[in-house]
Amino acid sequence: MKIAVIGTGYVGLVVGTCFAESGNNVICVDIDEAKIKMLRKGKSPIFEPGLEELLKSNIHEKRISFTTNLEQTVKVSEVIFLALPTPPSEDGSADLKHVLSVAKQIGKYLNGYKIIVNKSTVPVGTADKVRDTIQRETKWEFDVVSNPEFLKEGAAVNDFMKPDRVVLGLRSVRARKIMEDLYEPFVRTGNPMIVMDERSSELTKYAANAMLATKISFMNEIANLCERVGANVDMIRRGIGTDARIGNQFLFSGIGYGGSCFPKDVSALSFTSKENDYDFKILNAVEDVNDKQKNVVVEKALKFFKGKIKGKQFAIWGLSFKPNTDDVREAPSLTVIKNLLKRGAILRVHDPVAMKEMKKHFGDSIKYFDNNYDTLKGVEALFILTEWNEFRRPDFDKMKKLMKRNVIFDGRNIYDSAIVAEKGFTYFSIGRGAVNAE
Repeated sequence: MKIAVIGTGYVGLVVGTCFAESGNNVICVDIDEAKIKMLRKGKSPIFEPGLEELLKSNIHEKRISFTTNLEQTVKVSEVIFLALPTPPSEDGSADLKHVLSVAKQIGKYLNGYKIIVNKSTVPVGTADKVRDTIQRETKWEFDVVSNPEFLKEGAAVNDFMKPDRVVLGLRSVRARKIMEDLYEPFVRTGNPMIVMDERSSELTKYAANAMLATKISFMNEIANLCERVGANVDMIRRGIGTDARIGNQFLFSGIGYGGSCFPKDVSALSFTSKENDYDFKILNAVEDVNDKQKNVVVEKALKFFKGKIKGKQFAIWGLSFKPNTDDVREAPSLTVIKNLLKRGAILRVHDPVAMKEMKKHFGDSIKYFDNNYDTLKGVEALFILTEWNEFRRPDFDKMKKLMKRNVIFDGRNIYDSAIVAEKGFTYFSIGRGAVNAE
């Protein structure tokens, strides 16, 4: 099938590459000429495990290509995916200017029947807006489909190639047949293709992310209560995670969620609720809890150091919002670093892949190190903000020799409290109580 993917950001690049991997002819379009040149060389502008290898393979096989020519791409394609940014506006709503601008251009370039697929996360009613925008520009027949993505950063290629489900929002029998044929190779093991109306499809994406964000914030509230009553949040997680009605995913407490999806989608769903005169109390609480949770490790540090952290050196391990990505959008590390710098701390930081992105936010106001142990020289404490695997089994004896004071603030609960205390560290985690070796 001849497929166009408009937008080569995180979603668009994964979608285009994976469709090419299943034998389709894919053209990816972007207005960023520098990015297009980079992609033509087989270099991915984002860090996503397995993506660059697939990209190079499909370029070699001539199944995927990259261009800035939208008009030509539209004319030679059968199915056109919109994978465009929908950033939050100041009021929390999703900004559709990119989606609708491209839809208008598509309408001008249509030369026959096409299917236009909203792959971006968009508010309820966007399919109607895209349809109306295109209709004003053309007399050709076309269909608009809502096809939300459910990709986890760090596992996006696998999620696309082996999806839990494929959701299709559409109203046309013709479009349904083509979309089901397109996705058939990905659901051969029996995972469902769920067909519904466009508005239900659009809301499904927001509902899924809002539910996951709710589980995270709920567990962080439980963790905060644990510290007040002397309970252990890890034990509670195991106790409720084995309940089939609850499940064991997204129950880990920490310093809150971040990334490009949860914060934006929760905010957009909240805005949609307000637009429709509905007070979504749970969702508002989820946002409030998450905002406060990002400050928890700073509050612990201020209490431990009796408010005196000006001039003190601290190490930070982990900057991305989660492991296996260089994405720092809405990452808790941004809040932690900002608050520590505001109070005069000196920060030495390390992340396996996200330091380049973090430099865009803080420049030279923090010190970057390629090796995590190098951050520890002479520091008063270590903050762990991302649960990268390489941080899970460190050389504690080496750490003690490097650090001025053996204190760890673990925002991701990656260590066993008893083991860390046995190694001679004062250790603060989330929802498990502190262990003091000093």
